[in-house]
Amino acid sequence: MHSDPIADYLTRLRNAIKANHRVVEIPASNIKKELTKVLYEKGYIQSYKFDDSSVQGSIKIALKYDPATKQSAIVKLERVSKPGLRKYVHLDEMPRVLNGYGVAILSTSKGVITDKEAKGLNVGGEVLCYVY
Repeated sequence: MHSDPIADYLTRLRNAIKANHRVVEIPASNIKKELTKVLYEKGYIQSYKFDDSSVQGSIKIALKYDPATKQSAIVKLERVSKPGLRKYVHLDEMPRVLNGYGVAILSTSKGVITDKEAKGLNVGGEVLCYVY
């Protein structure tokens, strides 16, 4: 039983990157689909596909690697808000990830968005994870 599906999602991505896999398949949920869309928009993954053929469905993610150095586009995925300790931030306390080079993904009233988009929309929310 998984009590934290977002942590499971991030761990599956981390494990696939360490094993140099091209594609990783993850059980789907609405929050995971939104996280996947944000990762794609910010250029951390190459492509994704939602497969809704089964009851739960799945997400197939094609990971992105540098062609010359074979380095992954994702260096680190860090879960911030956990089920036992939720981390909420106000607009004024928005985190800076890797001095602006990384991305904090937040769950807000406007949906799952990045820290920069949240500042533009003037909203705070729950910090789900850091990506860089």
